[in-house]
Amino acid sequence: MAPKIAYCGLDCLKCPAYIATVENNTDQLTELSKKWSSPEMQFSPEDIKCKGCTQSVQLFSWCSNCDIRNCAMSRNIENCGYCGEYPCDKLTPSHENNPEARTTLDRIHEKL
Repeated sequence: MAPKIAYCGLDCLKCPAYIATVENNTDQLTELSKKWSSPEMQFSPEDIKCKGCTQSVQLFSWCSNCDIRNCAMSRNIENCGYCGEYPCDKLTPSHENNPEARTTLDRIHEKL
């Protein structure tokens, strides 16, 4: 199956929230909500449900606040790899946590 790439370069098909959502795995969603919550930000299992940030049917609750997503949507691009200003500072925190996402976007951008 072809990858489903988020704006930041994350492969949604490998994301535990995406997998749990499409499999309707409520136990996994509950586990992820506990794992990803912090004292500053609490997530319920419903908040975790996500079918990818490039659509708007079902999003991880934090996605509406995502600077990367908002920027890519405003530019009407498939993901940040297609942006003429790639890479930019908005991606740095995300790519520090997920270097594979940067590699994905690098490959896309190199093909332009």
